[in-house]
Amino acid sequence: MKYLITFCCLSLFLSLNAQNLVSVTFLGQKTKAQLLQEFNNLPFIQFGARYYQVAYTTLSVQGVPDTATGLLAIPDQPGRIYPRLVYQHGTSGSKQDVPSVNVLSGGEGIVGTLFAGLGYVAFLPDYLGLGPTSKGFHPYVHAASEAWAAMDMLRAGATWLEQEQVATNDQLFITGYSQGGHGAMALHRAMEQDPAEEFTVTAAAPLSGPYSISGVMRDLILNDTVYYYPAYIPNTALSYQTVYGNLFTDLTDVFKPVYASMIGQFYNNTISLSELNSLLIGALTAYEGDSRPFRMLQPALVQAVQTNPAHPINLALDDNDTYDKGWLPEAPFRLFYCMGDDQVPFRNSLLARDSFLAKGVTNFQIQDVLPTGDHGECYVPAMTGTIIFFLGLQQIGTVGTETPENILQISLAPNPADQYLTVSGITHPGRYDILDYYGKTVQSGNISGEDQTLLLKPLPSGVYLFRVETSSGYATEKLVVK
Repeated sequence: MKYLITFCCLSLFLSLNAQNLVSVTFLGQKTKAQLLQEFNNLPFIQFGARYYQVAYTTLSVQGVPDTATGLLAIPDQPGRIYPRLVYQHGTSGSKQDVPSVNVLSGGEGIVGTLFAGLGYVAFLPDYLGLGPTSKGFHPYVHAASEAWAAMDMLRAGATWLEQEQVATNDQLFITGYSQGGHGAMALHRAMEQDPAEEFTVTAAAPLSGPYSISGVMRDLILNDTVYYYPAYIPNTALSYQTVYGNLFTDLTDVFKPVYASMIGQFYNNTISLSELNSLLIGALTAYEGDSRPFRMLQPALVQAVQTNPAHPINLALDDNDTYDKGWLPEAPFRLFYCMGDDQVPFRNSLLARDSFLAKGVTNFQIQDVLPTGDHGECYVPAMTGTIIFFLGLQQIGTVGTETPENILQISLAPNPADQYLTVSGITHPGRYDILDYYGKTVQSGNISGEDQTLLLKPLPSGVYLFRVETSSGYATEKLVVK
């Protein structure tokens, strides 16, 4: 309740004092053919993309005016009415490792061009403390600022979209990976808990995120386990000290001196996060025999955190869990993760699942998309599952009409299917594709302009996407194979 009241008051203050558009800088464009080549001929790509760096006013975690940035990517065909999509990015290695900058070098920002090619107006916030304009240390995995930075970008971006006559409908999709999974869930929660009901979420899919900061992630550190991403710990400690101001007085209050000196270099922006990670692994291995991040912490601090639930660190961790605080998701909701994740333990997703189910969530599913996949390997199947999930809800219209453009109403039976599948509702000849959750086409062919029964190839049991396109439109439906 304290979180809800605080966030609602802050949201009102932000809405009165932020989200002004500062500038929009054209960064580049890609044709549909270029996007198809870049993204392995993903058959759902319908458009090319134009992309921009957007600068807008917001507030820092101290309530001081700040200018943040983000990447805005739009489909290249005017005259359409597109849904909006927010993509929250993963952990940044440096202040410039953000979508509005790294889109030019093939970094994570390129996913914005993919979503534009899929027919979304895509917003990719750089977050506070990151990018070319925002000041101060980045409030890493800070749920509230991840949310308001995105909402302020949506508000500011709407001004430019209106000026440029880029039409959007009421649909709003949310996703993000890793830290972005945390940010995506935080944004979804903030929008649905906003008493002003300014935004209505169409669907959300957080991916492989650290949703349980006070539980799973805390236990990972305090259990003295081998973990090869120790830099996440000081990044989080520095973040929460920046936000709350009462976690420690000096870095050596938290970290042993040999490690504190390295962490200070990162805080002063003289080394990157990946460089800090390498230094910490080397030091831990030299002094402790392996990369056990627990052992870079001061014993007195560890004891205080373990024995005092009201310790400022514990309170800060709890304040940034994203699945709790009395929130029951209303919009269609999916969680994708991988059990083999070596950076963000899969138990984050399971704990969030258990919390939502206990509260009675509906229209919710969770899937381990690649059980053996590590954090890097999990990205493509998780993103592909998200694309398929969103496509089943996406509506694209034409300016001057009130109904979605070219959406066919088809049905598949039986579904789940075994050997045969009957497709009904087709009125013109066309082509169909069946794709697995990795985006790979596993069966395709021509389809007549009437109800038709298809012979399915032997396929592993699971969930697929059936897509049909004819001269009168297209449709996507989920297909379950027994």
